[in-house]
Amino acid sequence: MPNAIELNEVSARHGAATVLHRLTASIPAQQVTAVTGHNGSGKSTLLGVLSGVHPPSTGSVRRTHASRASLVVQRSEVPDALPITVWQVVAMGRWAHRGAWRRLTGDDRSIVRRCMERLGVAALADRRLSTLSGGQRQRVLLAQGLAQQSDLLLLDEPATGLDDEAKAQISALLAEERARGVTVVLATHDLEDAAGADHRIRLANGRLLTVEAP
Repeated sequence: MPNAIELNEVSARHGAATVLHRLTASIPAQQVTAVTGHNGSGKSTLLGVLSGVHPPSTGSVRRTHASRASLVVQRSEVPDALPITVWQVVAMGRWAHRGAWRRLTGDDRSIVRRCMERLGVAALADRRLSTLSGGQRQRVLLAQGLAQQSDLLLLDEPATGLDDEAKAQISALLAEERARGVTVVLATHDLEDAAGADHRIRLANGRLLTVEAP
């Protein structure tokens, strides 16, 4: 299996603090990679580097089998005061194709509806995001990520705080995306989630500790 991304001696900073230290690793294409480590180990920063939204301070990131990334943030990163509906949140996933100010086409709207149905949030389309439970909000954000139709799906702690049913739903969906040829990278501190991945990268204090494949 080819690699989707290759990291070579990558470091990254937040202000004056270095949070990733000279990481060299590969992300296999069309597989699920789990990035594990305690809080503050650099998992979220690594996802930012992989997506291109957080440029490395040193080293190189080479995409060899992934053209465009979709980054799904933690639900806690979306402000409750934001006056936006579930439909609008998921529709933002089409901005990568249409731009933020262009009207959605019929195909775009069909994609948005299908993604909402896959995550079981279609009935919530007119609800404000701020009124949803944590599990509902996480599924809406994941639907937004799917709506981008990217070949690289990056998820930051997608199952944290969710019940077993919601976790199983997300796991099944990620398996479907993998089968479609999407490369999936998820940051998690849940050992059960990590155990189900094809490939695992473990960080400690911003440094690469281990790389494992079944």
